[in-house]
Amino acid sequence: MNVYKDISIKPHNSFGIDVNAAYFSESYHLEDLKNLLTNRCHSNVFIISGGSNLLLTKDIDAHVIKICHKGIKLVTETEKEVILDVAAGENWHDLVLWCLDHHYGGIENLSLIPGCVGSAPIQNIGAYGVELKDVFVSCEVLEIETLKTFTLSAQACEFGYRTSVFKTAAKGKYVICAIRIRLSKQPHRLQTKYGDIQRVLKENNTDKNPSIKDVSEAVISIRKSKLPDPKILGNSGSFFKNPTVDSDFFNAFHAKWPKAPFYKITDNQYKIPAGWLIEQSGLKGYRENDAGIHEKQALVIVNYGNASGKQLLTIAQKVIQTVKEKFAIHLDPEVNII
Repeated sequence: MNVYKDISIKPHNSFGIDVNAAYFSESYHLEDLKNLLTNRCHSNVFIISGGSNLLLTKDIDAHVIKICHKGIKLVTETEKEVILDVAAGENWHDLVLWCLDHHYGGIENLSLIPGCVGSAPIQNIGAYGVELKDVFVSCEVLEIETLKTFTLSAQACEFGYRTSVFKTAAKGKYVICAIRIRLSKQPHRLQTKYGDIQRVLKENNTDKNPSIKDVSEAVISIRKSKLPDPKILGNSGSFFKNPTVDSDFFNAFHAKWPKAPFYKITDNQYKIPAGWLIEQSGLKGYRENDAGIHEKQALVIVNYGNASGKQLLTIAQKVIQTVKEKFAIHLDPEVNII
């Protein structure tokens, strides 16, 4: 295991922010991780995997450990479903493609989400009507303080909209080493009513009896048409959560903005697309030097080249302030701002 001192981690975050880590190492196995934590070079430890949900605004005064654990294991299989254990360092989209190749359904709507498997529970990643919690069974975690491993159930993870216990009460306490998910075999339970999936399926002539691969290809097509590739243009995907409002606020909002899209969650809760709010605030395509908002998707803050984390944060703060002034709605970031 190599330990690098005062090294840039620009290659290890999807925004491409050039900040330095006091120390940096990669862990490929559980024993690597335990050894690195036991013999850490700094009192502080900072864990990353794909680096796709981070906005780094300063150097990291810690021993940064990147989780690179690999492996997909079939645990059980019946006529109707399979249970898989997936190591934290597996690329999420590669996992989706692997499952499609094996005809396992349930995460096809989560195609092309950037990042690694280990960060998926932290955010409770979701897209097009599906969230990780829908297929999640449990995860194996290592407690940083004691170096003991535990299994946390879905209930213990306290999943919510783009959140979990790993962002609240257990923040900084555990390292996620692997997740266990339950996926379907034939017949699959497809989710095709959200967003533009039905439209794209129809354009592809696969709307009559779509397969999980057809749904995945539709999602990939939609995402590619709107979202920039982090390998080409630094970004972390959707930067903001879609805000949820109560029925009283929604009724007043809808009366003033009758054409605004929305999703009814419960009788007293409505979700309003953050992208629409940002676009209506005149900020779609807004740019200050190398920091800006993507021209095709207002939810995405992008690094056009050499923007600093602080410059990108300034853009985010401008979005929050402008939307608040125009709509009296506060936007919360999805990404972790360090």
